[in-house]
Amino acid sequence: MKTKAALFYNYPSALEGEVFGQGRRERIAALTELYPQVVHAGNFDEHAGKLADIEVIFATWGMMNFTPAQRAKLPKLKAVFYAAGNVKAFAPSLIENGIVLMSAWAINAIPPAEMCLSQILLSLRGYFRAVRQYRELKSFDAKKYWRPGVQDETIGLIGLGYIGSLLREKLRDYPVKVIAHDPFLTEARARELDVTPVSLQELFKSAYIVSNHIPDLESTRSMLGKTLFASLREGATFINTGRGAQVVEADLIATLKARPDLTALLDVTWPEPPPADSELWRLPNVVISPHIGGTTGHEVVRLADCAIEEFEAWRAGKKLRYEVTRDIFRTMG
Repeated sequence: MKTKAALFYNYPSALEGEVFGQGRRERIAALTELYPQVVHAGNFDEHAGKLADIEVIFATWGMMNFTPAQRAKLPKLKAVFYAAGNVKAFAPSLIENGIVLMSAWAINAIPPAEMCLSQILLSLRGYFRAVRQYRELKSFDAKKYWRPGVQDETIGLIGLGYIGSLLREKLRDYPVKVIAHDPFLTEARARELDVTPVSLQELFKSAYIVSNHIPDLESTRSMLGKTLFASLREGATFINTGRGAQVVEADLIATLKARPDLTALLDVTWPEPPPADSELWRLPNVVISPHIGGTTGHEVVRLADCAIEEFEAWRAGKKLRYEVTRDIFRTMG
């Protein structure tokens, strides 16, 4: 007998790409007895009466956070396979009630790692500073400053979760030195990744590129401030694809105003987007992108593939690679 399943999500697929497109929905339908409609918070009550036998949910962005009353209408629900990354918005109501939760967070880490790699390589060539100085000077004097290139330069990674670790792996193709700060980094893991563990202060002082990948936890809020930013090397670049709340924005702005040699590449801010009067919009040495580091376009079906593979493992009684347990959830940003 096939597992009874349903799709739960609510997001603008026409803009971001259809996670369960390109044959993935059809594959799920072949593996399960799939409920014909996509369910979300806005239409849950309309469909709830027909969902009592659902055992498995395949979800992605826009997954609803079940209230106790809503969860009670899914008495046979055993597992949720989330074809996306962050599960903070809805995980507790599932995990604490014994429902298996899987997230494709490792797959969702690939695009931001790739984006950071491209930004690092461009920064090592002095691209961002040269472009803004070229616009101002309109001569090759714009590139008359030290541009190290990739040979033997130092890259600093803050946080070695999935994104930070994947970025480090991608950097192995280049002759750079990688230093890292992560309070959970063990000596064995540091050897495995071939990184040198350092304090946060040493990382900012030594690295030509500082890339932030720490999770969004209460303990990491406002941890990057004035002293750290002021210690950055001449011409350094600060990249943030972690979370904006980890940065003391006023301190970053003050440092960037005082030091036009620095560059900040911010895919995240706090709040998002910054207020219209924020100086981040006006500073020439800041590039703000609208949180575009995540999976998008044709890439999104990789998330569905991961969820489907995990479902097949679960159905076969095998251990899941990407289950979100209570302990893992506490460390996720």
